[in-house]
Amino acid sequence: MEGEFILGPPHPGGAAGGAVYLSLRPMRRVLSPIPLAVIGVLVALVALLAYGLASNEPDRSLDDAAARGEREPAPAFDLPKLSGEGRSTLADYRGKVVVLNFWASWCEPCRDESPLLERWHRRISKDGRGTVLGVDGQDVSSDARDFVREYELTYPMLHDGPGDLREPFGVLGYPETFVIDARGRVAALQRGPVDDEFLRRKVAPLLREAA
Repeated sequence: MEGEFILGPPHPGGAAGGAVYLSLRPMRRVLSPIPLAVIGVLVALVALLAYGLASNEPDRSLDDAAARGEREPAPAFDLPKLSGEGRSTLADYRGKVVVLNFWASWCEPCRDESPLLERWHRRISKDGRGTVLGVDGQDVSSDARDFVREYELTYPMLHDGPGDLREPFGVLGYPETFVIDARGRVAALQRGPVDDEFLRRKVAPLLREAA
């Protein structure tokens, strides 16, 4: 039990000098305003950090829609062609199934999947129903063109130097691929390298729709 010692008056018959007794009154502690101020600052910093993390979260609305079996319109874009002059938009490919592949020449997994994408491009573009469309981002144009020549890629390539298109598609790294139906809607996506099974399951049905 906390209390305070108080010097009281001498008790009759007691020893000279008085007696000491224990008061049961609790001691009152006064909180210093400094710790409260520190706590307030810490709370504000935690709230600011939480807000910063939330604001930097990638947009996953396309993922959520695809998981529900829904098709959201693909974000529109207008980018320069990687080789030659001119620009191209996603709307230019309306009516075709588009395998939209985000990549970069410095990306090792992009090297592994490029031959597969080339094979699929030749397969789906033969009758004009589909195409693979590459978007090279955060890359040096000359390095990207060397990459295209090295792997003998024939599908159309666009260049997004600063990587501005990453945000609307929620792209975090390379490679990432979006399968877009003939009406310009995202039917499927892959965060990471694609394989033959993914393309068979996600692209082939859309080609039948577009027939």
